[in-house]
Amino acid sequence: MLNIDRINNGIVIDHIKAGHGIRIFNWLGLDKAPYIVAFVINASSKIMGKKDIIKIGDNDIAINFNVLGLIDPNITINVIENQAVTKKIKLQLPDKVENVLICKNPRCITSTEKYVPHVFHLENTELQTYRCEYCDEIRSASDFRN
Repeated sequence: MLNIDRINNGIVIDHIKAGHGIRIFNWLGLDKAPYIVAFVINASSKIMGKKDIIKIGDNDIAINFNVLGLIDPNITINVIENQAVTKKIKLQLPDKVENVLICKNPRCITSTEKYVPHVFHLENTELQTYRCEYCDEIRSASDFRN
């Protein structure tokens, strides 16, 4: 059995679908982090069978929870202070994302005007689809995950 020490202060990104943690690890740039980071792949989970976990030994890291929710809406964020969980954040699909999904419609204003942000609104929670604010093009959240 592998044992990873507790962190005194930081963040634990938990309940990541097994094998998908590397996407979050890379997106956060944790390979260049000056603080302690533990990345566990395929950890045992009673609920999920297997899961990935990321432990970050720093409370000052800026994380865009909307993007994490887009990557995997089932993730849980645990804020750790003095080796105790002080806050649990359950992620979900964000209602709106900006400059995360890119509109593929060549007639959309975002294709011709580079200064216009790519803004998408949640269209269907079950299908995890988003609608472009300008041209109504539909994109799937899975487009961002792949």
